[in-house]
Amino acid sequence: MDLKNLISFIQVAELSSFTRAARVLGYSQSTVSSHIRQLETELGSQLFERINHTVVLTQRGREILYYAQQITLLTKEMEDSIREEKSARGHVRLAMADSLCDSLLRDRFLEFRRQYPDITLKITAAGTEEMFRLLNHNEADAILTLDNHIYNAEYVIVREEKVEMHFVANPECPLCGRRGLTIRDLVNEPFILTEKGMSYRRLMDEELAARSLEIRPILEIGGTGRICSLVKQGAGISFLPDYVTAQDEREGGLCRLDVRGFEIDIWKQLLYHRNKWISPQLKSVLSYCVGREFLPEEALDAAPSGPSASAVYSPISRPRSNRI
Repeated sequence: MDLKNLISFIQVAELSSFTRAARVLGYSQSTVSSHIRQLETELGSQLFERINHTVVLTQRGREILYYAQQITLLTKEMEDSIREEKSARGHVRLAMADSLCDSLLRDRFLEFRRQYPDITLKITAAGTEEMFRLLNHNEADAILTLDNHIYNAEYVIVREEKVEMHFVANPECPLCGRRGLTIRDLVNEPFILTEKGMSYRRLMDEELAARSLEIRPILEIGGTGRICSLVKQGAGISFLPDYVTAQDEREGGLCRLDVRGFEIDIWKQLLYHRNKWISPQLKSVLSYCVGREFLPEEALDAAPSGPSASAVYSPISRPRSNRI
């Protein structure tokens, strides 16, 4: 369906005149008439009647007018969005969990630069508490957390999804061949973990404490890439998100331990402050993060449900108290 035919149809309907519509559109009257004939042929319906030299919509024409207006409006919004994205330029400040920072910089930064050459980034790796401090003091434009589920009406959740966590070890570790392990089987093993108090490490420690258990790691270190490297060398075992270990597991460098009865709810959430102005460059960065850091919507629909439905970036979600 040709958009210019719809535009001509809308103008004729609103002005009740082919002549006036042609004048507004800058076409000849015969061109406007041709557009209407093409549209009527395509739809198989008469759209106008001539009554006493006046052009009047038919019943079918009135029905079609609503849809034509919606199509042209959505087309304009799409064109404006594309135009805005292409013109996005400026500086964006992100704060995120250390492992997510590694993922973005190692695997996706060059792709981002190709897509948005005029946007510069400042990325700060931080714990959840520090991220929210940065956000509240306008020292970060958006944050990407990896923690328990966070909901506060002060923040807009752009997108969220649950993250699976597992214990991993070198494939030659004796525990790799055992089925039905419990957390008590692991607590005395040599552990290499992120710093105490950092996101999922804190949640793991809290769950252990609830069972009167404690893991005393042989090494605490920032950077999940460094942790994976040490675990692959057989230096110890660790507790890491699946997206961090997936490639090494596929390549045989890491083995997922079959630990049962120890589950922690970890959520990845992209948020910004509800009072934040969404600049074109921030909108582009948020869109990019949604497309690269989160599962597609259909995959989320098939995933186990969490404490709340996933917010949709369309393009910017509102606080959950004002559902989008």
